[in-house]
Amino acid sequence: MNQTPTRRRGKVIAAVLASAALLASCATATTYHPATGSGFSRTGFSDVQIEPNRFRVSFAGNSYTSRETVERYLLYRAAELTLDQGYDYFIVSDRDTDKQTRTYATPSYGGWAGFGYWGPRWRYYGRGFGWRSWDPWWGDPFWDRTIDVNTVERYDAAAEIVLGRGPKPADVHAFDAHAVMERLGPTIKFPEQRR
Repeated sequence: MNQTPTRRRGKVIAAVLASAALLASCATATTYHPATGSGFSRTGFSDVQIEPNRFRVSFAGNSYTSRETVERYLLYRAAELTLDQGYDYFIVSDRDTDKQTRTYATPSYGGWAGFGYWGPRWRYYGRGFGWRSWDPWWGDPFWDRTIDVNTVERYDAAAEIVLGRGPKPADVHAFDAHAVMERLGPTIKFPEQRR
C-alpha cells in the first residue's frame, strides 16, 4: 500500500510525539538506592566511615527530586546506617545541602521543535532600512540563532554523624534511629525491584 508523503509525515510526527510522551512519563524523582553515576549525574546515598562510630552520609537527587525529599532520605540513611552498625541513636555534628545548577544551550535545527519547518514569519518596518522580513531560518535581526536553553537544578545533602548506644541524649541534634526509621519509612520510595 503506497502512502502519500503527507500521510507518512503525519505518522512520523505521531511516533515522535508518542516517544516524547513516553520519555516524559519515565522522568521521576530519585528513589532511595545506593549511589550510582558520578559528578552531576550521581544520584542515591553513599557513606564513608571516618572513625569507629563516625560516618559521613550523603544523598544526591536528580532534577525531579525536591530539597525536602533529599534531606529526608539523608536522615533515613543515617538512621538505617546507625541500626546496621549496632547503635541506637545518631548525633548530627555537621550538615549541609547544596543546590547545583547547570545550564545547557543547544542549537535548534529542523524547524520549530521539528514540526516540518512551520514557524512564525512577519514583516516589520525599520527606520532607515524600510520594510524587512523576519524568518527564523534566514538570518535573524532580533536574535543571532535559534537556541534551546535548559537549566537543570538538583540537590545534594551531606551530614557527618556520630553513632551512640543506649537512650538518646537530650542534644537537639540527636536522633533515635528506631523512631526515624518508623516515622520516615512510609514516605521513602524504593526502586521497583525492592518491593
